[in-house]
Amino acid sequence: MSAYFEDSEMQIIKVPHMGMLDNNGYILTCLRTGEKVIIDAPDESEKLADEAGDGPVKAIIITHRHGDHTAGLRRLKERTGAPVAAQPHHTPALPMPPDILLQDGDTMAVGDLSLLALHTPGHTPGALCLVIGQHVFSGDTLFKGGPGRTGSPDNFRQVKASIEEKLLPLEDATSVLTGHGPDTMIGDARREIAVFNTKSHPDDLCGDVEWLKS
Repeated sequence: MSAYFEDSEMQIIKVPHMGMLDNNGYILTCLRTGEKVIIDAPDESEKLADEAGDGPVKAIIITHRHGDHTAGLRRLKERTGAPVAAQPHHTPALPMPPDILLQDGDTMAVGDLSLLALHTPGHTPGALCLVIGQHVFSGDTLFKGGPGRTGSPDNFRQVKASIEEKLLPLEDATSVLTGHGPDTMIGDARREIAVFNTKSHPDDLCGDVEWLKS
């Protein structure tokens, strides 16, 4: 697996196509210290453990509670010995209690790096996005072309507000590393949401919403 991104300070590895729902997982590594974090733990999490290798894993960070992102958590924790980090809303729904609770605005040191946690509810109540430099790990909050699936109009309005208030302030060149499928850019999301906002929509809009087609 080649690095998704690498510079003099950090490396990001994307591990795609895990589990029945084709999940992505990620490994963020501080190149000076070798310390790393793993983001999400889908089924087939051994692929993430293999890519992480023998270096110290600071934490396994769960972006949200859905089973396709946590199916491999027990195996990954056993393999790496790393603590589990998650947003407090998701504590009861995870396969095991998290060792670290991440609130909105918290930072986690990964060697010399600083990873920022943003609470972005809507897809789930405790959804997290994680920002490092010009990259944001979005879980299922934001995808190429739209937000993550929502189960009610209130949830859709909430995830849209989370994206507009927490993610769109990031620079246009920020890459969005998603929980499934291809990545996108904040600039693309900003332009697509601007088009969405020019149109009228039914009050009960939810589900799989696409910015340009809904």
